[in-house]
Amino acid sequence: MSMRQILTMVLGGGRGTRLFPLTKYRSKPAVPLAGKYRLIDIPLSNCINSGLNRIYVLTQFHSVSLHRHIRRTYHFDAFDGGFVEILAAQQTLERSDWYQGTADAVRQNLRYIDQPRIEHVLILSGDQLYRMDFTAMLATHERSGADVTIAALPVERSAVSGLGVLRIGDTGRVEGFLEKPKTDEEVALVRTDPAWIDAQGIASRGRDCLASMGIYLFNRDTLVDVLTKTPYHDFGKEIFPASIRSRHVQAYLFDGFWEDIGTIGSYYRTNLDLARRDAPFELASADAPIYSRPRFLPPSRIEGAVIHGSLIADGCLIDEDAVIENSVIGLRCRIGARTVIRNSVILGADFYETPAEIDAGRAAGRPRLGIGAETLIEGAIVDKNCRIGDRVRIHNPRGVKVSPETPHGMICDSIVVVPKEATLGDGSDFAASLSPS
Repeated sequence: MSMRQILTMVLGGGRGTRLFPLTKYRSKPAVPLAGKYRLIDIPLSNCINSGLNRIYVLTQFHSVSLHRHIRRTYHFDAFDGGFVEILAAQQTLERSDWYQGTADAVRQNLRYIDQPRIEHVLILSGDQLYRMDFTAMLATHERSGADVTIAALPVERSAVSGLGVLRIGDTGRVEGFLEKPKTDEEVALVRTDPAWIDAQGIASRGRDCLASMGIYLFNRDTLVDVLTKTPYHDFGKEIFPASIRSRHVQAYLFDGFWEDIGTIGSYYRTNLDLARRDAPFELASADAPIYSRPRFLPPSRIEGAVIHGSLIADGCLIDEDAVIENSVIGLRCRIGARTVIRNSVILGADFYETPAEIDAGRAAGRPRLGIGAETLIEGAIVDKNCRIGDRVRIHNPRGVKVSPETPHGMICDSIVVVPKEATLGDGSDFAASLSPS
């Protein structure tokens, strides 16, 4: 089967409430990652590296920045026929409401699927970090004669409470599906014998459950039939439990790094993990690179700073005696002298200020774009285009788990989050201005 006969649909997600305030002005797939990428770059890069270049991204909330990024980044040869296009929720003669779930989002765009020479539809999530060759998944799908194939990751039972878990037969056919099992009795219903996992060429290492990765490969006719004959809104909760009873649903085992970046906590941890020397996911790859928009920025300039275990993106200006430890520093970030940044994710800026803009801001008593001198940032996420003055303290010394939103930010999962375009004047102490909710 030619990869040209596969259409890919990337689900852009709903409101992204668990990633708020990073999703206050952008959709989930547009959230920055590792200093210079966006979350959408991960599934799109996996597609391109697998020879798939007919891709739709389904979204409905704050899609402008996502659309801009895709338009500037993903261009294919005019003779190749490839494309990456946004399908935002819209009113039609048949429908006038928002997407009601993952399956409903695809249902509302069936006319793009029901086209000549499309044999399979690959459905992906827009907020996961992994590297996968989809040609291997297609080979499993065709060899088994499946109607649907689900990518499955071996996990320990302690991790399954937030995942959908598959019950597998001896041939790899899916015989049951349970969404987010909580009790030992529920886990026992979908447990997989570790010896069976070992027999597939994957070391079980004590893992005895197979979790759905949210990556689905459908025969096109099967997908159209399921979505036109049922009112189901969600793949995991409704489509798959019904399909397992009446169709051939196969599991494709995957044993690489995979992370669902759906919460502030997982976003923070994943970014900091990427900065480690022994990072669980390697950004650099000769065979499967991660693509993003070329920005034509200068190299970062570092004036005698001390930097340990960190990622520094392009176009940064880091002044003397700054200390950066276990952090991610995004594009165009300006960091003042003697500033300390620890265990933090700084998303950077979308532009440089002109001298006239700097002078006008100074006259108005407004800090420059970036981070001033002698400032401390610890255990925080600082969104783009923030103005943080000198001697500012952004930290959470009291260990507050959650705090209300303010113009200066909030605390989520014990992590301080400074929202996009926030201003913290000289001498501000973020912790002193917050009270736990």
